[in-house]
Formats: sequence, structure tokens, C-alpha cells
Amino acid sequence: MRIGLAGVGRIGVEHARALSAHRDVDELVITDAAPGRADAVAAELGVKSVDGISSLLGSGVDALVVAAPPGAHAGLIVAGIEAGLPVFCEKPVAGEVAGTIAVRDRVRELEALVHIGFQRRFDAGYAAARSALAAGELGELRRAHLVTCDPRPPAPEYVPVSGGIYRDMHIHDFDIVRWVTGREVVEVFANGANRGDRVFADSGDVDESTCLLTLDDGTLVTVQGSRYNGAGYDVRMEVAGTLGTLVVGLDERAPLHSAEPGVGFPHDQAWPGFWDRFTPAYAAEMTAFVAMARGEQPSPCTVDEALEALYVAEAADLSRRQHRPVTTSEVRSR
Repeated sequence: MRIGLAGVGRIGVEHARALSAHRDVDELVITDAAPGRADAVAAELGVKSVDGISSLLGSGVDALVVAAPPGAHAGLIVAGIEAGLPVFCEKPVAGEVAGTIAVRDRVRELEALVHIGFQRRFDAGYAAARSALAAGELGELRRAHLVTCDPRPPAPEYVPVSGGIYRDMHIHDFDIVRWVTGREVVEVFANGANRGDRVFADSGDVDESTCLLTLDDGTLVTVQGSRYNGAGYDVRMEVAGTLGTLVVGLDERAPLHSAEPGVGFPHDQAWPGFWDRFTPAYAAEMTAFVAMARGEQPSPCTVDEALEALYVAEAADLSRRQHRPVTTSEVRSR
């Protein structure tokens, strides 16, 4: 296969490394809007670079990977599917609901294959929790708790265009709640605080966050997040049922320390960031996309599923701003 990759920034260059080494990828062709960046990455990896998305789509590639800045995602997805290509795109599909729906409608119209990148679906821990719940090993699900905490905030220039903490960061939590539990979120009650850099408040965002989600079977789910977790990168999910509890992310590199005497766990250095924590998941995600592009499996995460997570994020943002519970049906009807 010949794979085209648009965008070789922080995540894109890692996808380029994975794809260039993939056994089923014969050639990788890359491009980037920043002058010279694609050429530099191509020289490092021994792959081909071209100037612009038109040249990329016209180079005979069999599939397209989109890892460009979020504002370019919708246009690149549509360009790829209109060229008849299977497309992988990092989240978000678009910056808002209307744009996401427009892309979804075009995907449906063309009956195109699109895989949206929510890499936690390919993490071994989340997959094990999903399987245990489905098999009844935990009994009836009664509660879940999720944590996503960054050790340091993103670049100040990114914050105003990020979409806010619920659309940018917690959307991964909202997607994985649906995927692990098999349930839908029907109501959100969110709050947040500004404790760090003024750029968050000036952008209408928060740097400390919390959500209470109600699932369609009545299960209560709590979500907490931070842009300033000094202990390290902390991403966990607890799923508790009537027969047992599983914790995703509780390993030797979890940035936690017990206050109990004689307890030394964990013993290893804390995860420094998302790529280190999820490297195997990102690699598995690219393998799944290649399999989809080869016609061997359906999309592991469709635009419709990404839209469902976005509805929850929209409800969370509205809830925080208006200090009230918000149903996802309210957001759908707006």
C-alpha cells in the first residue's frame, strides 16, 4: 500500500515513523503546511515528501492519514473521501457540532470509510475493562471514575483555539466511557476552576475540571481533569460493579503514591506525557487503520461515534458556563 500523511507535527511525525516501518505499507508520502518540515521528516525517515494536499492526493496513494492542526481536519477528511480514499483523522472531526455533522453527512453520501483517532480504544487496559464488563465478570455496573491530568499545560497559543478542556482533553474520556460501558451519556453536570495561567480564563476555558455524567441505565460516572498535575501524566478509569472493580492505568508508572505505611507502589518513574503512555495504542491504531483501508475490517471509530463524544463535550461546556445540568438531547436540538 501507498499511504499519504498530511501533517507531521508532534503526533504526525510519530504516525510517520509507525507507518514507514509497517509491514503492509510499501511507500509513505507526506506533506505539511509548514515550509520545509515535511522535507526534513522525509529525509530522516527515508520517505517521500510533496508540496501540498493536492500533490499528495494526486500522487497515487491508497489511503490518507490526517494529523494536521484541528482547524484543517474537516476539509482534509472531505478532500480525502472525495478522492475515493479511506481516511484516518485525529480528533476532532471539526471544531463544532455543525461542522462535524456536515462531514458525517458527506461521509454517508459517499459511503466512505473514515476512522477517527481515539487511541484509548486500542489500549490493552481499556480493552480488558470493556471485555470484563461485557462478559459479566464485574457484575452489574454501578459506577465509574475517570481521570485525565496533564503534567503541564499546552502552549499558550494553543489554548484559545483548543475548543476548551472538555472538547480538547475530556472528549477522550467521553468516548471511552461509551466504548467501555456500551452505554450512552444522557446528562452532564460540569464545573471548573482557573488556578493557573491567565490564558485559560482569558480564553473562556478552565485548567481544573470535573464532570458528573449520568448514563442511560442510571449509572453515575465522575470525571476529573487538570492541566497542572505535577506528579506526572495521569490517565485512569475505574469501573466498579456488583462483583468487582477494575482500574485501567494503575501500573508501575502511575503518578500516585500511597499515604499508608509500608506501601511502596508504584516503583517506576511516572509517565511524562501522553505519547509515552499510549505508544502501543497509537501503533495498534495505525495497524487497525491499515487493515480498514485494505478492506479487512470496518472503521474502529466512525464519524458518528466521534459526534456522540462531541455532544457530551458540548453539554459539559454549556453546563459549566450556565451552572446547571444539561442533557445531551438538549445539545442535539440546538
